[in-house]
Amino acid sequence: MLKGIMSIAGQPGLFKLVAEAKNSIIVESLITGKRMPAYSTSKISALEDIAIFTETGEVALKEVFKNISEKEDGGEVAKKGSGEELKAYFGEVLPEYDEDRVYVSDMKKVIQWYNLLQGKDLLNFEEDENNTEDQASEEEEA
Repeated sequence: MLKGIMSIAGQPGLFKLVAEAKNSIIVESLITGKRMPAYSTSKISALEDIAIFTETGEVALKEVFKNISEKEDGGEVAKKGSGEELKAYFGEVLPEYDEDRVYVSDMKKVIQWYNLLQGKDLLNFEEDENNTEDQASEEEEA
């Protein structure tokens, strides 16, 4: 689901990996649809590698997106106002999140990313469940 989707520091929104070049990658903005090179000097984060700190460890970003989707019945999150409202909302979505290490700016970013991916119809939680079931059945056969 999040494979090939990334965030680039200093650039708004999210990007989809299109191709690899000699000393860069070619990405396409999910907001504008424009393609551009992203160089190794840029701070690039793949969404599938991002996790949210909790009191007991870390939770993958896709799990947080799944919790948000369940709370919003598959719809987009209405814009949240103050930091306190965001903290309360995040407490409902991920009750055990680490309040010392997850900042309001992180919460805003997660909600913005969720809304962008949801608006582009790029969130498919059934696909992940099927992959998990396939892996489990392969492990049983082995």
